[in-house]
Amino acid sequence: MHNRYKRSNFTYVSPCVKYMIFLLNFIFWLLGALLIAVGLYAFLDKWEASGLLKLETVYDVILNIALVLVILGAIIFIVSFAGCVGALRENTCLLKFYSLCLLIFFLLEMLVAVIGFVFPHHIQATLEESFTEKIIHMYRDDADLQNLIDFAQQEFQCCGLSSEGYMDWSKNEYFNCSSPSVEKCGVPFSCCINATDITSGLVNIMCGYGAQQSSVAEASKKVWTSGCIEVMRLWAERNLYTIAGVALGVALSQLLIINLAKTLEGQIELQKSRWSS
Repeated sequence: MHNRYKRSNFTYVSPCVKYMIFLLNFIFWLLGALLIAVGLYAFLDKWEASGLLKLETVYDVILNIALVLVILGAIIFIVSFAGCVGALRENTCLLKFYSLCLLIFFLLEMLVAVIGFVFPHHIQATLEESFTEKIIHMYRDDADLQNLIDFAQQEFQCCGLSSEGYMDWSKNEYFNCSSPSVEKCGVPFSCCINATDITSGLVNIMCGYGAQQSSVAEASKKVWTSGCIEVMRLWAERNLYTIAGVALGVALSQLLIINLAKTLEGQIELQKSRWSS
């Protein structure tokens, strides 16, 4: 009687695998929900401030940070939700969808990594050609993008995007030399080598005024003159092993989760065939 009871309660589905997949995806599900909430808050705040939403080209979508956060959060939310419910309810359709999405993400990441490693200069040239004028032009029109550019210029000690460096700001209506603004022929304060006044501790927003009228040698005394894309590429080359290690860790983690999902899927199929027989 005892052996018959044990046989009737036997299952091929491993609780360890099942709840490990559930827990991992529950964490990412919360992360996706958080990204959506932050993105929507920023999106609505921008909408209330300006009342304008320009999404005429793909660049308008890519450079809209709030919208990118919402889209990224929605993808993470949907995929991790499928993993959570698929594991908890032992639903093979959801698990197949989940593992397929992870495989697609993995292949896309590998494609980007290979292209970036084999053709770094081509990638740099493409980014400069595609985004420089658009991003520089949108500075001051989009508060989120402006904050991101200022952060990047300060952290990477660069100015502008392309190989023209600080002269990229001639493409902005506030900083070009024909502008009626007091900032004409200047660059943003985030380009300055020493933007903060030591005595007062305040940011000197006028430190980049007139920089475009100076030669590279003269301008380099007060502002960074190299473009951010070139600086970031050099930084990536200097930290290649660290970046490769992190990328390898992420890739192996994805493969492990895909393997767990496929394992659970196989266990569920075995259990279903046992029930049917």
